[in-house]
Amino acid sequence: MYAPKMVAVLYAAAAAFMATSFLVVYATDPTQLQDFCVAVNDLNAAAFVNGLFCKNPENTTADDFFFSGLNIARSTNNKVGSNVTLVSATNLPGLNTLGISMARIDFAPLGLNPLHSHPRASEILTVLEGTLYVGFVTSNEANGGHQLFTKVLNEGDVFVFPQGLIHFQFNLANKASAVALVALSSQ
Repeated sequence: MYAPKMVAVLYAAAAAFMATSFLVVYATDPTQLQDFCVAVNDLNAAAFVNGLFCKNPENTTADDFFFSGLNIARSTNNKVGSNVTLVSATNLPGLNTLGISMARIDFAPLGLNPLHSHPRASEILTVLEGTLYVGFVTSNEANGGHQLFTKVLNEGDVFVFPQGLIHFQFNLANKASAVALVALSSQ
């Protein structure tokens, strides 16, 4: 048979594996209480979740999970030369409680999506047309300072902005527009 020392080593390895596996299983977001909670502007709705009332599931249709028009360029004729078309639970009710949203950003030549942050969401951006200069500033450097991370992105490039950090996007072209698609980890 096995020597007592070998058995102890195998037992310890098995216990470590099981403990690690147990932690991995619980290192996820909590499960949802229901499949969905379609947002509705109805004070008589039975449930109030995530700041919005839930539509009765029996009255839910496929249109509650549908948005049309993200392919349409919006006017960038404003002071900053950009336009954000947000798709959230406000205009796509089926997003309510799912923890995601997205947007199309249209940029005029030299257009800017000015400094802003998303306190509850990380953002991932994909350039669909044009060239963008993007960046974010850290908030928790060990020396008390901040660091600026920037990158020039071309069509098909992807960049992520960590949750809560101040960031921007700028169209470098002085004669061509740009378009980006972003996804956010919050509604």
